[in-house]
Amino acid sequence: MSFAALALLVAALAFALLCAWARRRELAGMEQAVTQQRAAERRGSARAQLQHPFVDLSRCLGCGKCVEACPEAGVLQMVHGQAAVVNGARCVGHAACERECPVGAITVTLADAGERRDVPALSPELEAIGTPGLFLAGEVTAHALIHVAIGQGVQAVDTIARRLAPDPQSAAPGSEARAHDAPLDLAIVGAGPAGLAAALEAKRQGLRFVVLEHESSLGGTVAKYPRKKLVVTRPIELPLHGRVLQHEFVKEELVALWQSIAACHALPIEHGHELREVHRTDPTERVVSDATADHSATFELVTSRATVRARFVVLALGRRGLPRRLGVPGEELAKVAYSLQDARAYQRRRVLVVGGGESAVEAAVGLAEQPGTEVILSYRQDGFFRLRPESEARLGEQVRARRVRLLLQSEVTAITPERVDLALKRGEVVEPLTVANDDLFVLAGGTPPFPLLERAGVSFDPALRPPPRAVAEQGSGLLRALAIGFLLASGAFAFALWHRDYYTLPARSRPLHASHEWLRPSDGIGLAFGIAAAALVVVNLLYVVRRGARGRFALGSLQAWMTSHVATGILAFLLAALHAALDPRDSVGGHSFLALGLLLLTGAVGRYLYAWLPRAANGRELALAEARAKLAAITRPDGSEPPFFAKARAQVVALVEAQPWRGTFLHRIGALLSTQQSLRRALRTLAEQGARDGVAPADVKRALALARRAHRAALMIARFEELRALASSWRFLHRWLAALMVLLVAIHVGCALLYGGGP
Repeated sequence: MSFAALALLVAALAFALLCAWARRRELAGMEQAVTQQRAAERRGSARAQLQHPFVDLSRCLGCGKCVEACPEAGVLQMVHGQAAVVNGARCVGHAACERECPVGAITVTLADAGERRDVPALSPELEAIGTPGLFLAGEVTAHALIHVAIGQGVQAVDTIARRLAPDPQSAAPGSEARAHDAPLDLAIVGAGPAGLAAALEAKRQGLRFVVLEHESSLGGTVAKYPRKKLVVTRPIELPLHGRVLQHEFVKEELVALWQSIAACHALPIEHGHELREVHRTDPTERVVSDATADHSATFELVTSRATVRARFVVLALGRRGLPRRLGVPGEELAKVAYSLQDARAYQRRRVLVVGGGESAVEAAVGLAEQPGTEVILSYRQDGFFRLRPESEARLGEQVRARRVRLLLQSEVTAITPERVDLALKRGEVVEPLTVANDDLFVLAGGTPPFPLLERAGVSFDPALRPPPRAVAEQGSGLLRALAIGFLLASGAFAFALWHRDYYTLPARSRPLHASHEWLRPSDGIGLAFGIAAAALVVVNLLYVVRRGARGRFALGSLQAWMTSHVATGILAFLLAALHAALDPRDSVGGHSFLALGLLLLTGAVGRYLYAWLPRAANGRELALAEARAKLAAITRPDGSEPPFFAKARAQVVALVEAQPWRGTFLHRIGALLSTQQSLRRALRTLAEQGARDGVAPADVKRALALARRAHRAALMIARFEELRALASSWRFLHRWLAALMVLLVAIHVGCALLYGGGP
């Protein structure tokens, strides 16, 4: 065996080993992601409450940048080589995934927007449709991010100021004094991020306004966070204050910043005002189009302390509203609280925390860290589905250390001064439990202020809301790539056609041609083509650098870089062909040109394979989920469920879990071949079970058809996975070809610098 053959064998075995190792890691990660996805579906946390990411499988190329960019870990995972929503309930609408996707395959929009009755109908200016002069901003608009709330507060007041500008009744700039015989220009309800931003903009615009706040402190929902809770936001721009570059605060830092800004600009904030009613002085005027509405009417805001009149209103009062109550005997006792400000005040106490969200878990963990404090966390579900992974990990540590006692599937039934009674669900059995208790924190969310908003004139009719951004499949991007390639190739062909008298000559005759001096590879425009091709190769490889960049170092959108990657790859090949005078030879330069052509070909073929196969596999996942959902919906006409249906569901789960995630390639192929026999046995067992239970034949037939459909979907998923393994190997080949091409180009450039200048 020659040295070259031995080296080639070692390289081939190393490549195969690397592919197998990468494939094993990918399958393990995918199994975990699919398990999490199905657990989230069972708990009802697969979809977000407000903003939700939608993945266009026809465009997703599996780069994973959206998963890396998402600051809320666990929302997105890679499944079958494409992004998939696993825990949608953790999404809060950062939209970092959307900004980082290189092909525009992911969109963050409102979940179930066409059906929801908890989202207000607002104009693009954030004005309540049908009630001119009433604006909403912040979390109440179904957007939970701080920087979005600030932008909405500024936008609403800017619109109001423009409407008031030509009005002589409006006060002169700089006047905040309240006239007794005239309404204010603006009343802002809520001193959270949206309300404070609206107040700063109103101050900047010179409006007469007041801010009405229920609590004794600023900050809205943020002020109710547990002590030292980390708050993450994007750099924000505040009127009068300027840009806040810091993007990570603990709760106390952020609240202190807002308090200092409010004090510095003397914002007219009045505390202790619980809003009870908002109504126009002309309640008969209700219009759908606000563009031509009469804005001369005023609003009356009735609070727990006063009645305030204003020409415009900005409601920035959040979605939480009043704390959610348990509705059990003893809830009026003094030991029951609905927020935790400082856990240090509860040392050596017996504390029960009720709830399963971030606030409840963080409160339980904070209390458990206090010396001598006994903590019990009660949650009515069988698991947590809205928690950040960090919070879940911290809770797990406290539970394992026995500083927190976790009671899942439990509910409080009664409260007394010395104890709390609970009901624990254990399967189909409910067991009573009594625990000694000093303090009880109910952190189960709040009751949204929707009835108050509806009385004020805010509609929640989906038909009145502007249509959300369309989330439609846009194609694989092949048309754009082909268009780019066609235009560039047409330009190169036109140039070659223009000089066809030179390019069609045999190589030995070209030195005698008049154009040889400037078309040959070593001089003139021919050399310029080579230099440009080498430069384009460098620019093309910068896409890899951009993919790994984060934060402020990520120049430009990844989508633009992806387009550049395609365009520069094609153009580099065309320029290299012209540089070689359309006659690449058996040399280092010719070999680098060949490697560049193979790289272009493997990139195009791999892009097609890697887009189509994962899309097919994930499409089967959707079909499988649909079959499981339909099977779960089958019951008797009276709503009862015989054992047959539970057995059928369990059989579908078994068929799904039989997907060959583990084992060798041959083992997985063997599992695929034995599935038909397994299916026949399962269907026969189900049919016998249905007959014993006296289930209607139509229902049995329907259940068997769904089980068969689920089995077929699971089988196709497994087959596509094996094909995708080949596509993954093709991607590795593309990367190694890229490395070889770069090496050959570098050698070619070096040789040209040392020995160039010949004919």
